[in-house]
Amino acid sequence: MTPTGQTRALRGRRAIRPSGDDREQAIIATAERLLEERSFADISVDDLAKGAGLSRPTFYFYFKSKEAVLLSLLEPVIARADSEFDGAVQRLPEDPRRVWRNGIKAFFTAFSTHRRLARAATEALATSSELRVVWLGFMQKWIDQTAAMIAAERERGAAPETIPAADLATSLNQMNERTMMAALSAETPSVDEDRVVDTLTHIWVSSIYGESG
Repeated sequence: MTPTGQTRALRGRRAIRPSGDDREQAIIATAERLLEERSFADISVDDLAKGAGLSRPTFYFYFKSKEAVLLSLLEPVIARADSEFDGAVQRLPEDPRRVWRNGIKAFFTAFSTHRRLARAATEALATSSELRVVWLGFMQKWIDQTAAMIAAERERGAAPETIPAADLATSLNQMNERTMMAALSAETPSVDEDRVVDTLTHIWVSSIYGESG
């Protein structure tokens, strides 16, 4: 109860009950806090409910699973990662390398500023079909956007016709995912965080604009 609510209660007036939005945000805030302390696998629905000051049945009124809470945390991060692609096809002719680099950097920055969340998502992908379906949907969107951009560069004569654009886009995006998550998790081996964006940009530009071997 807030200080204001406590004061009202002491005055003999009924305290204002938390709204549905307040309860939902309390669950999300609890998840954020717990992810700083332990792995996603070690967080239970009971932990989330208790931390938010709710009963287990009340938790399920707002979220159907702890994975659904994780998705709520991921959505704004993914939106930030996705934002750099808006209008990217139109910007490509101006400075292709910068456009590709900005897109890669936006993705890496979004997740590197929420590394605990990124690790939790990577962990949950192996066990949660719910999360996997959503994540793969976003991956397909990024792959389709990349393929369209590669095709546009080929059409204007800036990039050579080599392997199918969709295959190249798929490989590049899957490489990004694995390389970035390895760096954020400090795996061995992994690319140093300070060099991830430049390394991936080099590979993307070389693959898209280089000749076939």
